Amino acid sequence: YQHRAITEDLYWIGGNDRRLALFENVYPIPRGVSYNAYLLMDEKTVLLDTVDKSVSNVFLENLEHLLGERQLDYVIVNHMEPDHCAALGQVLHRYPEAVVVCTQKALDMIGQFFGAFPALRSQTVKEGDTLTTGRHTLSFVMAPMVHWPEVMVTYDAADKILFSADAFGTFGALGGNLFADEIPFEGQWLEDARRYYTNIVGKYGSQVQALLKKAASLEIQMLCP
Repeated sequence: YQHRAITEDLYWIGGNDRRLALFENVYPIPRGVSYNAYLLMDEKTVLLDTVDKSVSNVFLENLEHLLGERQLDYVIVNHMEPDHCAALGQVLHRYPEAVVVCTQKALDMIGQFFGAFPALRSQTVKEGDTLTTGRHTLSFVMAPMVHWPEVMVTYDAADKILFSADAFGTFGALGGNLFADEIPFEGQWLEDARRYYTNIVGKYGSQVQALLKKAASLEIQMLCP
């Protein structure tokens, strides 16, 4: 199984695509790209984002393996772009009791992307709303146009982690490396990170600055983009 522990109860369950030549059919990605999703195993179980369809099979295997006999209680949708949520429909069919937590705009998009779910359980959130899962309290920070209008980011007050959606993202597939001290970032990743920022979110400069000001008010010890 291709998952990795980040903390004692948080796991990375994303995937990597080294076959894709162009990201969004526009931007060359000779080193591939990663799709990052996270599973929190608290008193309630929480999936933060899903992955692109190209790696959905291994993602679903990892999710099922980590959950074991437990149910999935919540799915937090930070961003509706397919590299973040293409597997959402499959997740909800497998775990129909899960509650989708997202902005109202994201909830509207779910119907446009996946059609109507007969009994979709949802909880829409606004700036500053919180979700307590046991030891963890998650709060939601709106990030419109970074870089779609429905975007939010999620902050975990217990471990001081920001799940930052496209913010702080970069091109490049992972090779087992998740943490900053496992790679020479400036030598190997900075060029791709700059190219990602410039092409994906850089044109929304005022919105990026607004989100950075919000982030500055949080005590952040780890970024999970």
